[in-house]
Amino acid sequence: MKRTAIAVVLLLAAMPAGAARIEELCDVRGVRPNQLIGYGLVVGLAGTGDTGQARFTVQSTAAMLRRLGATIDPASIQTKNAAAVMVTATLPAMSNPGTRIDVTVSSMGNARSLAGGTLLQVPLYGADRRVYAVAQGPLLIGGFSARGSSGSSVTQNHMTVGRVPEGAIVERRVAQQAEPEGELVLQLRSPSFVTAQRIVEAIDAAIGEHSATAVDVSTVRVRAPEAFRRNRVGLVASLQVLEVEPDAPARVVIDERTGTVVLGSGVRISEVAIAQGGLTVQIAEQPAVSQPAPFGRGDTTVVPQTDINAQAAAGSVHHVATTASLADVVAALNALGAKPRDMVAIFQALRSAGALRAEVEVQ
Repeated sequence: MKRTAIAVVLLLAAMPAGAARIEELCDVRGVRPNQLIGYGLVVGLAGTGDTGQARFTVQSTAAMLRRLGATIDPASIQTKNAAAVMVTATLPAMSNPGTRIDVTVSSMGNARSLAGGTLLQVPLYGADRRVYAVAQGPLLIGGFSARGSSGSSVTQNHMTVGRVPEGAIVERRVAQQAEPEGELVLQLRSPSFVTAQRIVEAIDAAIGEHSATAVDVSTVRVRAPEAFRRNRVGLVASLQVLEVEPDAPARVVIDERTGTVVLGSGVRISEVAIAQGGLTVQIAEQPAVSQPAPFGRGDTTVVPQTDINAQAAAGSVHHVATTASLADVVAALNALGAKPRDMVAIFQALRSAGALRAEVEVQ
């Protein structure tokens, strides 16, 4: 029996925003992390590494041995105990040489597992192709894999991706974008004219009027008072703890693939009538044997028999009054008895009818 029906998924409602600290709403321009990437080898695998079909693993192993002074014919290299991997890491802002950071190691070839392996020394490059860190160390996988001689296996978690905690050492500091002395630029993570203006008002109240200016929807420029003119760290610290109530836009986020619907706290619905019905399709397949008559020349064959049954739920018209809060919206939608995937179609129809007082974002 194969049944195709509308899946049940989760309907989430965002809570009211409330007050948040500026450090939770903004980033300081020039103070940002950077992504690093490198290519290397993991060795010490118990026969779970790349096979000879992964030619780049053989070539990389031969090249590594040459750098270490050993000359060997690539054709004679067996790589079942080694695997080619990509190494990625995030370099935190203001990281100094000698700082240790975590790295993620991901298999590139056809290795079955990286468990028990050791990452050999790998330079990690930034987008400018300069080396900023060097990684090496034993991998942590967080799972296991067992395989029998008959080919049956049991695997828990993802065995071809691992981590090396504090496995990379920073070798170079990233040059930061310099702002004019006595100035600081804050960049909003969620651009909003309302939030930007509230941040300006909070900063002016804390360190003096006309200290902050909203340049645009996502940028606030701060002029440091005399007390913080040469104390940039103190200025940033004093601003980050200020509390601001961010603007909560009325927004409905719809994920068509999963049927997930997320409602923002400002979502409202105007008075509207909704008729909604569901369709369920059942497909049953039962194989039947077709036997030819005695002494006939036909062959015995298996013929599939398929039964399809479609049922449409009786639709009814529901009156939805104008809602004043998110709780009212949720109560009105629950009264419809619609499943989350039906909600996707309902919200799109509400938007088309002009009854939805919110921005709709379809992913």
